[in-house]
Amino acid sequence: MSKTIRIGTRDSELALWQAHTVQGRLQALGYATELMPVKSQGDIILDKPLYELGITGIFTKTLDIAMIQGQIDIAVHSMKDVPTALPKGIIQGAVLERARTADILVHKGLGFLNGDGTIATGSLRRKAQWLHRYPGHKVEDLRGNVNTRMRKLEENDWNGAIFAAAGLERIDLLPENYETLDWMVPAPAQGAMVVAVNEADGYARKAVAQLNHSDTEICTQIEREFLRELEGGCTAPIGALATVNGDQIHFTGVLFSLDGTQKVGIEKQIKHHEATGFGKACAQEVLTQGGKALMTEIKKTLNT
Repeated sequence: MSKTIRIGTRDSELALWQAHTVQGRLQALGYATELMPVKSQGDIILDKPLYELGITGIFTKTLDIAMIQGQIDIAVHSMKDVPTALPKGIIQGAVLERARTADILVHKGLGFLNGDGTIATGSLRRKAQWLHRYPGHKVEDLRGNVNTRMRKLEENDWNGAIFAAAGLERIDLLPENYETLDWMVPAPAQGAMVVAVNEADGYARKAVAQLNHSDTEICTQIEREFLRELEGGCTAPIGALATVNGDQIHFTGVLFSLDGTQKVGIEKQIKHHEATGFGKACAQEVLTQGGKALMTEIKKTLNT
């Protein structure tokens, strides 16, 4: 059997770059493909913070529906945007090799770090970590795709804005005036691309499976397991990063209060073969060390 694999994607420049990357790799393997760009609610509704949008799957829901209705065969996502529980009938087909995981500050000069300052981000995770380090600063909400956010930074009098390094690098938007925030723990699965596929489509599943990068798959699985156990969705101030070093996996996980004043963290290393259930175990440790009360307070605040 041979068919054209229809690739669903958001229509932002970054999303299209990701989809073209998957398309190129599938075509190099001999598969015929077609891109099917669509707009998601997360791209259309830019006047509300993400956490006000009933957030789970805000960037993926449109493509999920298109796949369930048979309009597309696979969908390409930034993995950090994908809910930890996929809809019935849709499975994770492949995780591509990860790019840089770091957050960066694109700035107009760093003098403000030692005094008053205002930075912008639409992420509660980035906001909480920034306020934890710089409690005297203001944080403004910033929404839109990376191009829109870069433009808004230029148009406003903010001192800087926080971005994922991978996103700017992929579409050649990384400016000279940036600082790598090596102290900031990234979002679970940041820098990774995932291909979702219709579970019933054996042809597409076989094709996509050839793109999988096993180390990235294991690390993102641990991070997303940590997130799922904390019940953090895509919006709570949760950071998680797993890295492979030989036969070892190193993991760092953090949970912050919304204002950044409270932090519960964990840092552990295990053998590669012990990865199953590791993210869940780390999350349970965080919950018993004060994370459960913190998550209750976060949910209460976000739901009021």
